Amino acid sequence: MSTTKQVLTLRIEGDLFALPVTQVQEILDLAPLLRVPHWPDHLLGVVDVRGTGMAVIDLRRLLGLPPRPDDAATRLVVLRLDSPQGPLGLALKTERVLEVTDLDAPGPDPLPATGLSRDQSRFVASLGRRDGQLVALLDLQRMFDAETLREARNPRAAA
Repeated sequence: MSTTKQVLTLRIEGDLFALPVTQVQEILDLAPLLRVPHWPDHLLGVVDVRGTGMAVIDLRRLLGLPPRPDDAATRLVVLRLDSPQGPLGLALKTERVLEVTDLDAPGPDPLPATGLSRDQSRFVASLGRRDGQLVALLDLQRMFDAETLREARNPRAAA
C-alpha cells in the first residue's frame, strides 16, 4: 500500500515547499489589495475573493525572507483553516505555484536536528521527496498562530 500524501508544491528562493491539498480552496492571480494600516509586515492587506474580504499573508515574510517584487508567476493560494471560532479563509501570497502532486514514498521524514530553536523551524512539519528532491511540508496550523488568525479574521480590529 502506498503512503503518498497529496500536496500543492510551491517554489520559494529555489527551494520546494508543500501545503496539504486538503486545505487549499483555490489558486488565484494576484489581485489589488486594500492595505490596512498598522498590520504586521507579513499581513499585506485584504483582497476581495468572490465577494468576501480575505486577509493576504506574504509567505516569504512569514518564513523570515525579505520581500521581492511581484511578477507574472506571483499567486494567491486561498486556504481554508480550522480555528477555535470555526472555518477561516486566508490568502497566502507566494512567488510560484508548481503543481498538485503526490510525494514519493516512503515519507514524510522528521526534520534533522539542527540546534535551531523551535520558533525558527516551527513552520516545517516534516520533509518529503518529489522526484528525489527534498520538499519542506509546511504545517499551516502552526504557521498561523492564534494572534495571526485573530487579525486575519477581523481586519478592522487589527488596525
